Amino acid sequence: MNRPTLPPPPATVRCAPRLEVIALEGVPIIEAGDDLARIVLDAVARTGVTLQDGDVLVITSKLLSRAEGRFVDLSTLDVSSDAERLAKEVGKDPRLVELVLRDAKSVSRKAANVLVVRHRLGFISANAGIDASNAAPPGAPEGSGPWALVMPKNPDKTAEALRLHLTEATQARVGVVVTDSFGRPFRVGTVGVAVGVAGVPAVFDQRGKTDLFGRPLESTITGLADQIAAAADLVSGQADEARPITLVRGLSFDIVPSAASQLLRHPTADLYA
Repeated sequence: MNRPTLPPPPATVRCAPRLEVIALEGVPIIEAGDDLARIVLDAVARTGVTLQDGDVLVITSKLLSRAEGRFVDLSTLDVSSDAERLAKEVGKDPRLVELVLRDAKSVSRKAANVLVVRHRLGFISANAGIDASNAAPPGAPEGSGPWALVMPKNPDKTAEALRLHLTEATQARVGVVVTDSFGRPFRVGTVGVAVGVAGVPAVFDQRGKTDLFGRPLESTITGLADQIAAAADLVSGQADEARPITLVRGLSFDIVPSAASQLLRHPTADLYA
């Protein structure tokens, strides 16, 4: 992570009996340099809602990457011998493998058409989270590409800056979660997970509380930001839905320093790294 790993702060989190998960309307195709705070506020107004304390704005990492201009024309890359060798081994485009290695700390798993790495931000994912769908910048020259979109530089920092802008503009104490779609060991299919967090606790430690029968909870630590990301993923979609910003409503929480790194196991404790 570009931000130091913080210990999960003590936090109070409550969930109402009913959550609302609302895809914000009319979000345009994002270009490099776009004002994300203004885009979020415009989408909130267009959807006909008003931000409230406890709301969480959930934003796809692709939206951040586009605003940061993280487009890469694969045809312009110089491919290293390591990337050439690994590409032959896994059967992938050497240019894509080169881009993956540039954003990775290490290779976790490799097989035919599979390349799983530990990203520079700390998480484990296929292809370093690089996206090749809808990845061309607006106005890309004809004949350029193929294009890819790499992960944002620092999702936590961007989420915190956005949270401060939104709070200043609306006076609502909100959280921000930046999401991406990850596969999981031993499970089929992808789910939304948090790769950037601000305001809302990333992790909710419930150890010491009691269950319905008074038994103390000994190991219950909830990945709150990942739960929020998964809920938002249901409405934001994975294809042509064009719904990259979601409002999750019904939580109450302390505004605390948070980071997506709080969701990561240390490599020495990770059996699947």
